[in-house]
Amino acid sequence: RHWPRSHSSRILFSIPKIDSVNVATDWGPIHNSSFEAPMCVAVLTYMGYGIVILFGYFRDFLRAVGLEKCHQAQEREEQKDFVPLYQDFENFYKRNLYMRVRDNWNRPICSLPGPVFDIMERVSDDYNWTFRLTGKTVENVINMGSYNYLGFAENNVDFMKTVADETRQYGVGVCSTRQELGNFSIHEKLERLVAEFLGVESAMAFGMGFATNSMNIPALVGKGCLILSDELNHTSLILGAKLSGATIRVFKHNNMQSLEKLLKEAICSGQPRTHRAWKKILIMVEGIYSMEGSLVRLPEILALKKKYKAYLFLDEAHSIGAVGPTGRGVTEHFGMDPNEVDVLMGTFTKSFGATGGYIAGKKELVDYLRSHSHSAVYATAMSPPVVEQIIRAIKCIMGVDGTTEGQRRVRQLSENMRYFRSRLKEMGFIIYGNQDSPVIPLLLYLPGKVGAFSRAMLKRKIGVVVVGFPATPITEARARFCVSAAHTREMLDKVLQSLDELGDHIRVKFSCHRPSHRQELYNETDFELDS
Repeated sequence: RHWPRSHSSRILFSIPKIDSVNVATDWGPIHNSSFEAPMCVAVLTYMGYGIVILFGYFRDFLRAVGLEKCHQAQEREEQKDFVPLYQDFENFYKRNLYMRVRDNWNRPICSLPGPVFDIMERVSDDYNWTFRLTGKTVENVINMGSYNYLGFAENNVDFMKTVADETRQYGVGVCSTRQELGNFSIHEKLERLVAEFLGVESAMAFGMGFATNSMNIPALVGKGCLILSDELNHTSLILGAKLSGATIRVFKHNNMQSLEKLLKEAICSGQPRTHRAWKKILIMVEGIYSMEGSLVRLPEILALKKKYKAYLFLDEAHSIGAVGPTGRGVTEHFGMDPNEVDVLMGTFTKSFGATGGYIAGKKELVDYLRSHSHSAVYATAMSPPVVEQIIRAIKCIMGVDGTTEGQRRVRQLSENMRYFRSRLKEMGFIIYGNQDSPVIPLLLYLPGKVGAFSRAMLKRKIGVVVVGFPATPITEARARFCVSAAHTREMLDKVLQSLDELGDHIRVKFSCHRPSHRQELYNETDFELDS
């Protein structure tokens, strides 16, 4: 984290949000707002974790002396002298903290994951080590956790007719890679449509969103290259960077001063020991950060990219379809030319209600990846019904299907997320992120409130995602709401009413409406933006 010297004495008991910024640019406002929690909340958060950890060590002692049964995998007695397969200390968090709240994750869903869904009821007889189904179903639970931003995760017969037709023609499985016998005409049709939708020369589709990052980054950079990665980048980006063999340096989240400092050092010093110039410098960022709800500061990053002759890899997994007047992502949101971004990446798993991902940009880039990417050469081609689902969703958004349904959904999503976010602020919750982001994190902080919040919401027939360490900093546990165009105003009002009641009951309305004093860090610029 990046701390001003004048506030160093407050590091221990402050819970900052580093993406707290209101910056006016020539491209419009970048408004990633947040508030600080009172100091007592920070103190209680640390105390809560301390108490749970102490009880964890006590329970480990009871297991060691045989007073409590250990349900976790252990080394066999005859293998005690072998290299251990299970590291007890490394599993301490999972064994003693995660197991207490494990019932809040991996809940089995038995219906379409639309704006509402059905959940199979389950109970545990051994404190969440195992579960058993009761045979009952919790019906019509409002879905506030899925990435169904535009509501295309649907089973409307009229909308899905073309998908059914393609299934009859091609079947479900391809059983081959694109380079062998799995390159269907429908795959090429999708790639042409994606390139047209994004406004770039060419695009290539992949069967898995995660692998689109992890398997393509190693094809773009390698030894002798430098990757500058935002500290809050997704695991798929981090894994791809590690697999590439390139040198990785991390800059503070959305902090242009931190990024420019690393760029200056890279240009001036070159590679370690030899001081030769880097073969490539690749900046990796996301359009919307899935745990923070914040938008990338694209205009400034593009200015730095041009100034220092670097390359830019933009992951639009959460922003494509959900951001921009016509759903074309953060480039459209900021009024930037998509061709200025060297590598455009996105997934079909969220706004398009399907699976897979894409890489788009210059034709030379895409042609290179077709022959060098592990995901392109070795992975099975996308299922034709899935491809048709993506095609129909993109056509709907573009309006080439002869309707305005796609644009209605984009506008409805924008209206829903602004309404939901503004009401949460009025109620006194601390929320993170940008006002134009469909991802809305609500801060819970205290570990004991994470499980209580999720269970209480489910009792009110509202499904939410709660997130804690290691997916977030240990002191920033949160509930993450994903707003959809398929949510009606009645659904949102029911959720907001439940949140208002529950927020008072378990006391998670921490906002004192105090803007972070660290805001000043992000209003400084020592470089000029290109006009």
